[in-house]
Amino acid sequence: MTTMATTSFILSAVLVAMACVKASRVRAWRHSVNPSAPEVPESSFVVARVLLLVMAALGLYTGFHTLAVADDGAWSDDELTSAVRGATEDLNGGFEYGDPYDDGTAPADFDGEYATKIEDTIVQYGGGDAPQFGVAATLTGPTTATEAAYRITATGAAKTFCMHVTREHTDDADTAAPGLPGDGAKVTMPVYTYGVVSRVGEC
Repeated sequence: MTTMATTSFILSAVLVAMACVKASRVRAWRHSVNPSAPEVPESSFVVARVLLLVMAALGLYTGFHTLAVADDGAWSDDELTSAVRGATEDLNGGFEYGDPYDDGTAPADFDGEYATKIEDTIVQYGGGDAPQFGVAATLTGPTTATEAAYRITATGAAKTFCMHVTREHTDDADTAAPGLPGDGAKVTMPVYTYGVVSRVGEC
Protein backbone atom coordinates (compact mmCIF):
# COMPACT_ATOMS: atom_id res chain seq x y z
CA MET A 1 0.00 0.00 0.00
CA THR A 2 2.93 2.34 0.61
CA THR A 3 3.95 1.93 -3.04
CA MET A 4 0.43 2.80 -4.17
CA ALA A 5 0.40 5.93 -1.99
CA THR A 6 3.81 7.02 -3.31
CA THR A 7 2.60 6.58 -6.89
CA SER A 8 -0.47 8.74 -6.15
CA PHE A 9 1.73 11.51 -4.70
CA ILE A 10 4.07 11.43 -7.71
CA LEU A 11 1.17 11.60 -10.18
CA SER A 12 -0.34 14.49 -8.23
CA ALA A 13 2.97 16.37 -8.39
CA VAL A 14 3.14 15.80 -12.17
CA LEU A 15 -0.42 17.09 -12.60
CA VAL A 16 0.34 20.22 -10.57
CA ALA A 17 3.45 20.82 -12.68
CA MET A 18 1.37 20.48 -15.85
CA ALA A 19 -1.17 22.97 -14.51
CA CYS A 20 1.63 25.50 -13.93
CA VAL A 21 2.87 25.45 -17.54
CA LYS A 22 2.28 28.86 -19.18
CA ALA A 23 -0.22 29.13 -22.02
CA SER A 24 2.41 30.83 -24.21
CA ARG A 25 4.70 27.82 -23.98
CA VAL A 26 1.87 25.45 -24.90
CA ARG A 27 0.93 27.65 -27.86
CA ALA A 28 4.57 27.79 -29.02
CA TRP A 29 4.93 24.00 -28.79
CA ARG A 30 1.62 23.46 -30.59
CA HIS A 31 2.61 25.87 -33.35
CA SER A 32 5.94 24.09 -33.85
CA VAL A 33 4.12 20.78 -34.25
CA ASN A 34 1.24 22.07 -36.39
CA PRO A 35 1.67 25.64 -37.63
CA SER A 36 -1.76 25.65 -39.31
CA ALA A 37 -3.70 24.64 -36.17
CA PRO A 38 -6.25 27.21 -34.88
CA GLU A 39 -5.39 29.31 -31.84
CA VAL A 40 -6.45 27.83 -28.48
CA PRO A 41 -8.61 30.30 -26.48
CA GLU A 42 -7.53 31.36 -22.97
CA SER A 43 -10.70 29.84 -21.48
CA SER A 44 -9.55 26.39 -22.58
CA PHE A 45 -6.36 26.78 -20.61
CA VAL A 46 -8.31 27.86 -17.52
CA VAL A 47 -10.57 24.80 -17.73
CA ALA A 48 -7.57 22.53 -18.28
CA ARG A 49 -5.77 23.97 -15.23
CA VAL A 50 -8.84 23.48 -13.05
CA LEU A 51 -9.22 19.87 -14.18
CA LEU A 52 -5.54 19.12 -13.60
CA LEU A 53 -5.64 20.63 -10.09
CA VAL A 54 -8.81 18.70 -9.24
CA MET A 55 -7.18 15.47 -10.40
CA ALA A 56 -4.08 16.29 -8.36
CA ALA A 57 -6.22 16.88 -5.26
CA LEU A 58 -7.94 13.51 -5.79
CA GLY A 59 -4.53 11.88 -6.10
CA LEU A 60 -3.39 13.42 -2.82
CA TYR A 61 -6.59 12.29 -1.09
CA THR A 62 -6.12 8.76 -2.43
CA GLY A 63 -2.51 8.69 -1.27
CA PHE A 64 -3.25 9.84 2.27
CA HIS A 65 -6.28 7.52 2.50
CA THR A 66 -4.14 4.58 1.39
CA LEU A 67 -1.53 5.38 4.06
CA ALA A 68 -4.27 5.59 6.69
CA VAL A 69 -5.68 2.20 5.66
CA ALA A 70 -2.19 0.67 5.77
CA ASP A 71 -1.62 2.09 9.25
CA ASP A 72 -4.98 0.75 10.48
CA GLY A 73 -3.98 -2.75 9.32
CA ALA A 74 -0.58 -2.79 11.02
CA TRP A 75 0.50 -3.21 14.63
CA SER A 76 3.10 -0.94 16.17
CA ASP A 77 5.70 -2.30 18.59
CA ASP A 78 4.11 -0.34 21.45
CA GLU A 79 0.64 -1.70 20.67
CA LEU A 80 1.88 -5.29 20.57
CA THR A 81 3.93 -4.84 23.75
CA SER A 82 0.92 -3.53 25.65
CA ALA A 83 -1.40 -6.20 24.24
CA VAL A 84 0.95 -9.09 25.08
CA ARG A 85 1.40 -7.75 28.61
CA GLY A 86 -2.36 -7.50 29.13
CA ALA A 87 -3.00 -10.94 27.62
CA THR A 88 -0.30 -12.53 29.79
CA GLU A 89 -1.84 -11.12 32.97
CA ASP A 90 -5.31 -12.22 31.83
CA LEU A 91 -4.33 -15.78 30.89
CA ASN A 92 -2.06 -16.44 33.85
CA GLY A 93 -4.01 -18.26 36.53
CA GLY A 94 -6.87 -19.12 34.23
CA PHE A 95 -8.47 -22.52 34.60
CA GLU A 96 -10.67 -25.00 32.79
CA TYR A 97 -12.59 -28.16 33.60
CA GLY A 98 -11.55 -31.43 32.05
CA ASP A 99 -13.70 -34.33 30.94
CA PRO A 100 -15.32 -36.32 33.78
CA TYR A 101 -13.69 -39.45 32.39
CA ASP A 102 -10.26 -37.76 32.38
CA ASP A 103 -7.98 -38.94 35.18
CA GLY A 104 -6.17 -35.61 35.26
CA THR A 105 -3.43 -36.52 32.79
CA ALA A 106 -5.09 -35.67 29.44
CA PRO A 107 -2.83 -33.49 27.26
CA ALA A 108 -3.71 -29.86 26.61
CA ASP A 109 -4.74 -28.73 23.13
CA PHE A 110 -1.78 -26.37 22.81
CA ASP A 111 -1.71 -26.58 19.02
CA GLY A 112 -5.35 -25.69 18.46
CA GLU A 113 -7.80 -24.20 20.94
CA TYR A 114 -5.25 -22.60 23.26
CA ALA A 115 -3.23 -21.00 20.45
CA THR A 116 -6.44 -19.42 19.16
CA LYS A 117 -7.26 -18.23 22.69
CA ILE A 118 -3.88 -16.51 22.96
CA GLU A 119 -4.36 -14.73 19.64
CA ASP A 120 -7.90 -13.59 20.50
CA THR A 121 -6.84 -12.35 23.95
CA ILE A 122 -3.92 -10.33 22.53
CA VAL A 123 -6.25 -8.71 19.99
CA GLN A 124 -8.68 -7.95 22.81
CA TYR A 125 -5.96 -6.05 24.69
CA GLY A 126 -4.73 -4.20 21.58
CA GLY A 127 -7.04 -1.25 22.21
CA GLY A 128 -6.76 2.17 20.58
CA ASP A 129 -5.92 2.05 16.88
CA ALA A 130 -4.54 -1.51 16.95
CA PRO A 131 -6.03 -3.80 14.29
CA GLN A 132 -8.49 -6.51 15.25
CA PHE A 133 -6.47 -9.09 13.33
CA GLY A 134 -2.91 -9.98 12.31
CA VAL A 135 -1.68 -11.68 15.51
CA ALA A 136 -0.07 -15.13 15.30
CA ALA A 137 0.79 -17.49 18.18
CA THR A 138 3.05 -20.19 16.75
CA LEU A 139 4.26 -23.18 18.74
CA THR A 140 8.02 -23.32 18.98
CA GLY A 141 10.47 -25.70 20.63
CA PRO A 142 9.56 -28.97 22.36
CA THR A 143 5.94 -29.28 23.52
CA THR A 144 4.71 -31.71 26.17
CA ALA A 145 1.26 -32.60 27.46
CA THR A 146 1.52 -29.87 30.08
CA GLU A 147 3.97 -27.30 28.70
CA ALA A 148 4.40 -25.24 25.52
CA ALA A 149 6.05 -22.09 24.18
CA TYR A 150 4.65 -19.73 21.56
CA ARG A 151 6.31 -17.22 19.25
CA ILE A 152 4.06 -14.15 19.20
CA THR A 153 4.13 -11.90 16.13
CA ALA A 154 1.82 -9.31 14.59
CA THR A 155 1.54 -7.74 11.16
CA GLY A 156 3.59 -4.53 11.00
CA ALA A 157 5.38 -4.97 14.34
CA ALA A 158 9.11 -5.58 14.39
CA LYS A 159 9.10 -6.97 17.92
CA THR A 160 8.66 -10.69 18.62
CA PHE A 161 7.58 -12.15 21.96
CA CYS A 162 7.96 -15.54 23.58
CA MET A 163 5.04 -16.77 25.68
CA HIS A 164 5.60 -19.78 27.91
CA VAL A 165 2.52 -21.73 29.05
CA THR A 166 2.17 -24.53 31.60
CA ARG A 167 -0.96 -26.47 32.58
CA GLU A 168 -1.32 -28.23 35.92
CA HIS A 169 -4.01 -30.48 37.37
CA THR A 170 -4.71 -28.44 40.52
CA ASP A 171 -8.07 -29.67 41.82
CA ASP A 172 -11.18 -31.76 41.24
CA ALA A 173 -14.67 -30.36 41.10
CA ASP A 174 -17.74 -32.35 42.06
CA THR A 175 -20.98 -31.75 40.25
CA ALA A 176 -24.22 -33.63 39.54
CA ALA A 177 -25.31 -35.05 36.23
CA PRO A 178 -28.88 -34.03 35.39
CA GLY A 179 -31.53 -36.75 35.39
CA LEU A 180 -29.72 -39.21 37.66
CA PRO A 181 -30.75 -39.92 41.29
CA GLY A 182 -28.60 -39.94 44.41
CA ASP A 183 -24.93 -40.91 44.26
CA GLY A 184 -25.33 -41.97 40.65
CA ALA A 185 -25.56 -38.30 39.69
CA LYS A 186 -22.19 -37.44 41.23
CA VAL A 187 -19.58 -36.44 38.62
CA THR A 188 -16.00 -35.41 39.32
CA MET A 189 -14.18 -33.22 36.83
CA PRO A 190 -10.46 -32.36 36.95
CA VAL A 191 -9.57 -28.67 37.19
CA TYR A 192 -6.58 -27.49 35.16
CA THR A 193 -4.83 -24.20 35.95
CA TYR A 194 -2.63 -22.34 33.46
CA GLY A 195 0.58 -20.50 34.22
CA VAL A 196 1.57 -17.94 31.58
CA VAL A 197 4.69 -15.73 31.32
CA SER A 198 6.06 -13.76 28.39
CA ARG A 199 9.15 -11.83 27.38
CA VAL A 200 10.54 -9.93 24.40
CA GLY A 201 12.52 -11.99 21.88
CA GLU A 202 12.61 -15.45 20.45
CA CYS A 203 11.87 -18.54 22.52
